[in-house]
Amino acid sequence: MDRRIYGGSSAATNLILSLLFFSAASALSKNQIPSSSGSGQINSNSVLVALLDSRYTELSELVEKALLLQTLEEAVGRHNITIFAPRNEALERDLDPEFKRFLLEPGNLKSLQTLLMFHIIPNRVGSTQWPDENSGRVKHETLGNDHLHLSKGDGKKMVDSAEIIRPDDLTRPDGLIHGIERLLIPRSVQEDFNRRRSLQSISAVLPEGAPEVDPRTNRLKKKPAPVPAGAPPALPIQSAMAPGPSLAPAPAPGPGGKHHHFDGEAQVKDFIHTLLHYGGYNEMADILVNLTSLATEMGRLVSEGYVLTVLAPNDEAMAKLTTDQLSEPGAPEQIVYYHIIPEYQTEESMYNSVRRFGKVKFDTLRFPHKVAAKEADGSVKFGDGERSAYLFDPDIYTDGRISVQGIDGVLFPEEEEVVESVKKPVKKVVQQRRGKLLEVTCRMLGAFGKDSYLSRCQ
Repeated sequence: MDRRIYGGSSAATNLILSLLFFSAASALSKNQIPSSSGSGQINSNSVLVALLDSRYTELSELVEKALLLQTLEEAVGRHNITIFAPRNEALERDLDPEFKRFLLEPGNLKSLQTLLMFHIIPNRVGSTQWPDENSGRVKHETLGNDHLHLSKGDGKKMVDSAEIIRPDDLTRPDGLIHGIERLLIPRSVQEDFNRRRSLQSISAVLPEGAPEVDPRTNRLKKKPAPVPAGAPPALPIQSAMAPGPSLAPAPAPGPGGKHHHFDGEAQVKDFIHTLLHYGGYNEMADILVNLTSLATEMGRLVSEGYVLTVLAPNDEAMAKLTTDQLSEPGAPEQIVYYHIIPEYQTEESMYNSVRRFGKVKFDTLRFPHKVAAKEADGSVKFGDGERSAYLFDPDIYTDGRISVQGIDGVLFPEEEEVVESVKKPVKKVVQQRRGKLLEVTCRMLGAFGKDSYLSRCQ
């Protein structure tokens, strides 16, 4: 009996061991991961290897710089993928250099990854599976959780707004690559770039001095009121013209310029072009641009908030200048400086001034000389005598910051004549005044003939 029990026990044991073996084998077969799974290992026939060895070298470099190889390997292990690869020219020459620098900055790695994942959809879409023209646009989700739209029109296969120029360029068992004409940019990346370019995402703290205490009230001094937009600078224009770093205050905000300031350089170029197109003022434009650096100086002044009125002599007047007048060092600059008024004046405003006040003197950039103006023959006349000039071509250029008035002569400041008065010393004999008592005594002694006795009576 014992043997039968033992023998039965041995058979049951073998059966149990066999069941355990098959269970383990079944479990091992279920848990075994094939080579095309998400283990991170890919074979040489993968679409990722084809991408790295393809003609799309620029896109391959971006994938490596974005550290996306492991992510793409896992995606290939889970399902087939479709890659829309831009041609190299689209990334080398057609792409905005500023946008490319933005993508390659280390702080913008997430934007670069989002951009590249926008070109990959997690399913296989060959050229034969493209929607026809009657189906309209078909939406596909990308690896970056965005959406691409495939469409067809005029015989062209499109992905969003990019044309497929090489359909089914590279096909592999785990995916395929279509060549497209240009880079696809998702809206989120474009918005990040716009915020970075406009400096909205960068917060900077302006340097401020230590707070000051008012000794009278022992309280902190209040900050000055902000300068209103378009307000003139606080310093005189002579300080802004000083050599070296500009002493003028910060530019007043204005309508022109990329930083909402006055674009003085563009305005000066505009008025010089206006002089040339107007005709008869080529010599003045030539002095401003070629012979001097006054155009740059004027542009800087206008950018800092100053206004200018230019009295421009015409070509006939400039032709009368002699060699002696132009040969001295700095003579062209001094001549032009005397023809620039640091005010904004039009023909109407100057004529109204001389009509009302008779004779008006305007400051010039040739400090401290002033140019005089008065009414004559129904117009405005500058200067006196032979060196006078009439307002000949009014309002050649007026833009609210620069005013150009054409005149028919070259103006020169009046020479101050210094008259030296020679004072000759005059010798004066000062006689001592005698007192009343002494005078009476002398008269009495004279009556008696005794005045010789007193020396002071003689």
